[in-house]
Amino acid sequence: MNLLPLAPNGTTPVRALTIAGTDSGGGAGIQADSRTMALCGVHACVAVAAVTVQNSVGVSGFHEIPPSIVADQVRVVVSDIGIGAAKTGMLASTAIIEAVADVCAEVGIGRNGSVPLVVDPVAASMHGDPLLHESALDAVRNTLIPLATVVTPNLDEVRLITGIEVVDDATARQAAQALHKLGAQWAIVKGGHLRSSDRSVDLLFDGDTFTEFDAPRIATGNDHGGGDTLAAAIVCALANGYTVPDAVAFAKEWTYRCLAASYDLGAGHGPVSPLWRLES
Repeated sequence: MNLLPLAPNGTTPVRALTIAGTDSGGGAGIQADSRTMALCGVHACVAVAAVTVQNSVGVSGFHEIPPSIVADQVRVVVSDIGIGAAKTGMLASTAIIEAVADVCAEVGIGRNGSVPLVVDPVAASMHGDPLLHESALDAVRNTLIPLATVVTPNLDEVRLITGIEVVDDATARQAAQALHKLGAQWAIVKGGHLRSSDRSVDLLFDGDTFTEFDAPRIATGNDHGGGDTLAAAIVCALANGYTVPDAVAFAKEWTYRCLAASYDLGAGHGPVSPLWRLES
């Protein structure tokens, strides 16, 4: 694949920001975002929105960061360091979503600003453990998604947000249209969990055109952090000036490589791994 350029030693690389929760097991969340950003040659800035108590088996709790502190992290990074793109992950509550939306509008992040925003509307872990208060779903629909340059839910999140159960290509297209109607500039419906074939097909929609991105399906249970990795790779490509379709194409192949390099960890699901880049 065509990798993103690395800045020469001693020069400032492209910067990107992740606004998300931590994963104490290191497989998803800010840890997964930062790994992909680093190995794509991007300097990762972070705004911590929540701290999870988590390992490879599941999430047993989380602590929300005060919304004003989350917003201040974004504000100080943008004002001093500057970023080429940003993403959201686990935001946990209505209050944090609203604070993030307000500060993004203030500093020019999002579809109406100069800095593209990838919204990964994290609602639950891959084990089904809740990572978003149920009452916050309306804030995701009405406050967060309308800011998105790209929105990247998994199929469970698609169902929670739109009410559409994706079971085939037709319902995937309906879901993409529903997500776009909520205000996202581009909507992705990911096919990784739709195990109806030996291909994994992601669908991108911009309000007019559907574009498919597919890759061979990798038979592994070690897919923890796959959604975070895809969204973070899109951010890295956008920060490097890629168009959205080209960024999604890059991220699809990046995530495929990370799935192929995934490894066992603990007693549950191991993580996808961008460490393959070190062998390139």
